[in-house]
Amino acid sequence: MNKIIIAIDGHSSCGKSTLAKQLGNALGYAYISTGDMYRAVTFYLLENAININDLEKVKDALTKINIQFKNDGLGTRIFLNGRDIQDEIRQMYVSERVSPVAKISEVRTEMVKKQREIANGKGVVMDGRDIGTVVFPDAELKIFLTADVEVRSKRRYEELKNKGHKVDYEEVKSNLVERDHIDSTREHSPLKKADDAIIVDNSNLNLEDQLVHVLGLVEAKTTI
Repeated sequence: MNKIIIAIDGHSSCGKSTLAKQLGNALGYAYISTGDMYRAVTFYLLENAININDLEKVKDALTKINIQFKNDGLGTRIFLNGRDIQDEIRQMYVSERVSPVAKISEVRTEMVKKQREIANGKGVVMDGRDIGTVVFPDAELKIFLTADVEVRSKRRYEELKNKGHKVDYEEVKSNLVERDHIDSTREHSPLKKADDAIIVDNSNLNLEDQLVHVLGLVEAKTTI
């Protein structure tokens, strides 16, 4: 089979990372979560008390940020300057601040550069919000993943609760709606479906059915 680049874009908490990981494992492809990269930048700015409105300090911070993805045998984890931050970046205080950071043009430009460097070559699954439109506009397979906002909110709420975080459902839902709005209306690289992307609505799909469906899409592309 020919190896291809698979770009997965979509709304917050619709399972982009889960699908990308499953595909990476099933196909033997590298998996990269761009959303986690923006979370890592947000985490760094918060931890170092850098005001996102101070553009010069943000630009300086970007020169000090080194992001790596490593597989620990159980899955891919993200490291910031050598430190495993996979669990920390999933907390609400980071989630609430990701979209304002991600809309900064200089941040997106630097992250796109890093994403292309990390994914140099074929055999890559990358998820995010502008992969098929900006990062890899020539990707052989583009998927736009979506789900009903109530379904996404419930999934995110359960995920956080199961990890021991004290969260309020309405707060989680409000955060998702706000992130959808910011991501879709930002000036630089807004969230939108690429013209040639295939929409996959997983509101009523379990993980196994979703994977089987998308693997069928991959097979159609790799056997051409």
